[in-house]
Amino acid sequence: MLAPDIRPAEKYSPLYFLASLGAGGLTVTFFMYLMFWVPHPGRPVPIFEDMQTVLMGDTLSLQIAVVVAMLGIAIFAFMNVKSLFWNMKALSGFRKTEAYAKLRTSNGETTLLAAPLAMAMTVNALFILGLVFVPGLWLIVEFLFPAAMVAFLAIGVWALRLIGDFLGRVLTKGGLFDVTAHNSFAQLLPAFALAMVAVGLAAPAAMSTMSAVVGISLVLSTFFGFAAILYTVVASVTAFNSMLHYGTAREAGPTLMVIVPILTVLGIMFLRQEHGLHTTFDVHTSAGETMVFLARLLTVQMLFLMLGTLVLLRQRYFDDFVFGSAISPGSYALVCPGVAISVMLHFFVNKGLVASGLIAKFDIIYWSLTGIAVFAQLLMIALVIRLNTQHFAQAEEEFA
Repeated sequence: MLAPDIRPAEKYSPLYFLASLGAGGLTVTFFMYLMFWVPHPGRPVPIFEDMQTVLMGDTLSLQIAVVVAMLGIAIFAFMNVKSLFWNMKALSGFRKTEAYAKLRTSNGETTLLAAPLAMAMTVNALFILGLVFVPGLWLIVEFLFPAAMVAFLAIGVWALRLIGDFLGRVLTKGGLFDVTAHNSFAQLLPAFALAMVAVGLAAPAAMSTMSAVVGISLVLSTFFGFAAILYTVVASVTAFNSMLHYGTAREAGPTLMVIVPILTVLGIMFLRQEHGLHTTFDVHTSAGETMVFLARLLTVQMLFLMLGTLVLLRQRYFDDFVFGSAISPGSYALVCPGVAISVMLHFFVNKGLVASGLIAKFDIIYWSLTGIAVFAQLLMIALVIRLNTQHFAQAEEEFA
């Protein structure tokens, strides 16, 4: 834990990559406005020309929503990239320290997976920026998909190498993994990184019209997606056993809710794969099946949100690490569940309830449920502002 007068730069942790991740996640929450509110006939996602059509002549309320979304995307994508560059620079210096050498021989070695996790999110955020702000991008998008898959595959290989270093160390010799310090879901960070790579690799499956690209996208995203699922199951079971014995590590308390973003990311991966199977390989899934699938994911997410919130409140985590003066880089893990539940609610409402005909788009029930997603988004924006001020305000001039 950093004392209030010690800047992050003076005691760096790879967990600060989560600051970049959170900003990238908020970029996605603003894209949900455009994804589900702006008409984009003939395309799976909205593009610059769709926003242009709305701004040139549509209802005032939708025009305001588009402007807000575009501003939000621009602001948080900038924060995402800026934080990523700061972290890469800080990590480079951190690698030369004794603290880094010690980290590589401890349970905390897996915190290095925050780097490929944040990098994969940045690639997603940059793609959103292109869709929203670059005219004519859709005309050349087929050329971009192979490049995007290469980028995500490179990040995936990076993540696998870090995981291999860790597992190779702890599984070949006994006594190198501290079970007493495994009393949180911190070890699920590698699974989160693999899931983020998987959802990026699945994007061409949902958007490409070339069967070869769709097929490669389906296979590669399946590999990383199921690797993430397997790692999640193993790490969560062993961690829960340790938590029952030793209680939950207080500073790592927010990791109890990391299941929430993992499920959102994997859920989107499966939806993208489903779309690609439908459009390219004539495999059909009904709207009702999609609704139940999303409802199941949302149920698990809500249960882990309740569990995590319960533990954090009992440990008075918010009093010290959010509203108090105590500083822990793990606090940024609080942003991910809120962002993830906001995005999942948008998908559940639109791809589940509306698509199945249970509710009408833009009716009072629609806006009541969507309002919960928007509230979660606004809450996370406030949290990011608070954490950035708490952690980086004193160091801003040096690392701007």
